[in-house]
Amino acid sequence: MDKILVTRSSMPPLEEYIGEIRSMWDTHWLTNMGEKHKEFQRNLIEYMNVPNVELLTNGHMALELTLQAMNLQGEVITTPFTFASTTHTIVRNGLIPVFCDINPDDYTIDVNQIESLITEKTCAIMPVHVYGNICDVEAIEDIAKRHNLKVIYDAAHAFGETYKGIGVGNFGDASCFSFHATKVFNSIEGGAVTFKNEELGRVLYDLKNFGIHNTEEVAAVGTNAKMNEFCAAMGICNLRHLDEEIGKREKIDTLYRSRLDKVNGIRLNKVKNNIKRNFSYFPILLDENEYGKTRNDLFKALEDRNIIARKYFYPLITDFGCYKEQYNSVNIPNAKYISERVLTLPMYADLSEEVVNMICDIICNQ
Repeated sequence: MDKILVTRSSMPPLEEYIGEIRSMWDTHWLTNMGEKHKEFQRNLIEYMNVPNVELLTNGHMALELTLQAMNLQGEVITTPFTFASTTHTIVRNGLIPVFCDINPDDYTIDVNQIESLITEKTCAIMPVHVYGNICDVEAIEDIAKRHNLKVIYDAAHAFGETYKGIGVGNFGDASCFSFHATKVFNSIEGGAVTFKNEELGRVLYDLKNFGIHNTEEVAAVGTNAKMNEFCAAMGICNLRHLDEEIGKREKIDTLYRSRLDKVNGIRLNKVKNNIKRNFSYFPILLDENEYGKTRNDLFKALEDRNIIARKYFYPLITDFGCYKEQYNSVNIPNAKYISERVLTLPMYADLSEEVVNMICDIICNQ
């Protein structure tokens, strides 16, 4: 059997993409905010139902430049249960990450612990929508308003989702998305920031384009984080098919849940009310005492059959070599427990029912 990876990139029909990029052979305009870039930007504003979108070269630069654009100083409260990028963007801006534990139901930041971590140095909160599980945005907004803090959401896992009918990109001062090839929606590589404040958008534009305003005016010190036309064209194509792709993922999610929901020692993510989901990941949590095997045992059993699951997120940020001398996991027991027991199973639109059932058979028969 061919190797089954934890994810596989969604791609449009080849002919559709060729048709989308054909005009570039006439214009030779390959980057610098050309027509494809502008069209993709307009399409995203409409699809996400947000006031503003700024496109960038990837999701990491979306986070990093958003923090820089806000000109923050001090401490940022965030989660240790996330991808490296979240914390790196804080540190690379000269800010200090302060880690808050996560709640055990959906693995997002525990809003009941945030206020205890706020000091006179706190300038912002950076929560993460994990696996498409949307944070408690109402509680976070309330805390931020009372303490005059900025909120920047790492929404890399939440593209296309809504909460109570509101597009997820409307929460906080800004939401940052990744369009990496492994995500539910991709533009090969790419990222975006959604925001309400027009001034934030102007600063972001300067930062992503060297501060260049025209051929003779450079008004700010910026970097190069522009999305090119080929990535924008892929985004335009994939956006046309996104609802269909999410529908396929939903069927896979339903099958996994029907097979694994009652397995002793396996815990599935709870599904929250009022959320339109994108079915981006399928995590399971193993209790080795009840299941009889550890997460690593199951990982190896799947790997032996050419099925590549992922220990995601493991290790915790606080256990990274670059951070472990500064932090420990004593005060984040939920995050530590979950990180050592979570496994994300293969999940992508074209995954067959046959393979899903085979994966479930392996899990059920360990």
